[in-house]
Amino acid sequence: MKIYKKRWFKIAASVTFVILLLFGAFFVYTLDYSRPEKAALDALSDTDSVDVRMEKNMLIFSPADTVSDTGFAFYPGGKVDYRAYAPLMADLAEQGVTCVLLKMPFQLAVFDVNAADRALSTLPQITRWYVGGHSLGGVMASSFAASHAERIDGIVFLAAYPSGDIKSTGLRVLSLYGTEDGVLDMASFTEAKSKNPGDTVYLEIPGGNHAGFGSYGTQKGDNPALISAGEQRRITTDAILFFLEGKDASKAIGILK
Repeated sequence: MKIYKKRWFKIAASVTFVILLLFGAFFVYTLDYSRPEKAALDALSDTDSVDVRMEKNMLIFSPADTVSDTGFAFYPGGKVDYRAYAPLMADLAEQGVTCVLLKMPFQLAVFDVNAADRALSTLPQITRWYVGGHSLGGVMASSFAASHAERIDGIVFLAAYPSGDIKSTGLRVLSLYGTEDGVLDMASFTEAKSKNPGDTVYLEIPGGNHAGFGSYGTQKGDNPALISAGEQRRITTDAILFFLEGKDASKAIGILK
């Protein structure tokens, strides 16, 4: 009997050790993430044209002088502090779009796929909703949109692609990526095009890279951008605005030439 007890004790100790090791590895992994640059932190303050407030683990960027009927809920990239996308949200809000930047557990949107539901519930006055995201965030945003297509008008992918087939959802889709992106798996991106609606708008940003959609510095595996972060953000902002207005998003490239 004592032999069995010792054996079970050893097994229990081994299992406990493995569990603790896995938890430790997970926390070490999640602590290694990209922080927002100063420009992103500066964009968290109110301006004459944009009001910023924190509510329910999300940052809401509202046009200060206009009543907006269009909302954009944004899923941050994997292992990137959500605040790094504040400049893009502020630029869009300045043009009349209410933007909601969603905070994710452990900086990973996979742990809160339905995060956009908080935005929709908190802002019932918004009648047109779009969701979007960068990299892994875009994948998770597409999952939410696919299962809530009756509440969503469209999706904006930034260096991302859908997790499943969204052809028959009736959603409008805009897909942006940079020519210098060294992180986006282009083979998977190309293969995933068959999952998008036939009228999906694809826009390749000349000189843009993966990290240029946010404000968090360089990213491992990425290529140096051939344009400034500000220029990539302006192209992205204009393309999204054109898309939301039903206009030709490719004009965003011509604006800056």
